[in-house]
Amino acid sequence: MDIKNKIIAVGLSGGVDSSVAACLLSSGGARVIGITMKIWDQSFEIVNPGKNACFGPDEEEDISSASKLCRDLNIPYHVIDLSKEYKETVLSYFTNEYVSGRTPNPCVRCNRVMKFGFLIDKAKSLGIKFDLFATGHYARIDTDRVGGFILKKGVDQLKDQSYFLSGLDRKILGNIMFPLGDLTKVQVKEIAVKNNLESAEKRESQDFISGGDYGPLFTPDQSIEGKIVDTENNFLGNHKGIIHYTVGQRKGLGISSEKPLYVIRIDAGENKIVVGSKENLLSSGLIAGNINLISIDSITGNLSADVKIRQAHRAEPSVIYPEGDKYRIMFQTPQSAVTPGQTVVFYDGDIVLGSGIIEKVVI
Repeated sequence: MDIKNKIIAVGLSGGVDSSVAACLLSSGGARVIGITMKIWDQSFEIVNPGKNACFGPDEEEDISSASKLCRDLNIPYHVIDLSKEYKETVLSYFTNEYVSGRTPNPCVRCNRVMKFGFLIDKAKSLGIKFDLFATGHYARIDTDRVGGFILKKGVDQLKDQSYFLSGLDRKILGNIMFPLGDLTKVQVKEIAVKNNLESAEKRESQDFISGGDYGPLFTPDQSIEGKIVDTENNFLGNHKGIIHYTVGQRKGLGISSEKPLYVIRIDAGENKIVVGSKENLLSSGLIAGNINLISIDSITGNLSADVKIRQAHRAEPSVIYPEGDKYRIMFQTPQSAVTPGQTVVFYDGDIVLGSGIIEKVVI
């Protein structure tokens, strides 16, 4: 794509990836504008804040870094307050899912609703004009045989972030870009060092919440003690609230056993945690809802695809069976710790076909 004289707004986080994206676009002749969404809400009390998290009091440091980058690049910079929208659409979703016994993926929702939704809309409503919106994600946008836009994995398979972008509305693909999609993380770091970017040595964001403790997001009545039972419903001990557990968890159960035990199911209705062996975690498939197709128009018949049940999961050859507005997905080989609430993404090679939210496990 010829970016010369294009006005491109770049979503800046203060980190190395978005900084390099802005640097590359600026050096490539684009008229770059830096924008950052402010999401931190001071009404939340984080006792032991950590560095470089998505949501936390260190946000001001990130804004300061992004502001300095824009001064160095001699480009305009805007901070857009979306703390209210973030609380209502990401944090509320996150807490409601955990209370319901599911494990949410806030990054997928944040990308769809916040970064590629509210941020773009609010910027335009404030009179910030631009042709394209770019971020530092490791993913690619391409065209299919008939000229439609499709989402693809980033070239760097270890850093590929297409999983987190799988919930985007297909209609937006023609208006966004990922300048790092054809680069590796090593190359990005080299570019940062070569251009003396302050973010070159900055630690990457690892946690959703600063410090990694989700506790401050919940009210006391959302964390009620209950029973931990085995697969035969035998009482083994008490849990400290279902919001503290997720399927596949082994550590921190607070119960003793001769053999390792894992969380295999969370029963919100009975406020109960069910544990079992590692073998009990295996599933032959899943039922997914909230389907979002991003590179194809529809799936009308049974479709073979590679499926990821979490970001760090190796894609598994599977068959997708459309059932009304839901998909039944059956794995070629049983998979461990299929987790309701998580995002499941289906691929055809490097192409992201679409995604859904895991609703049920198929034993």
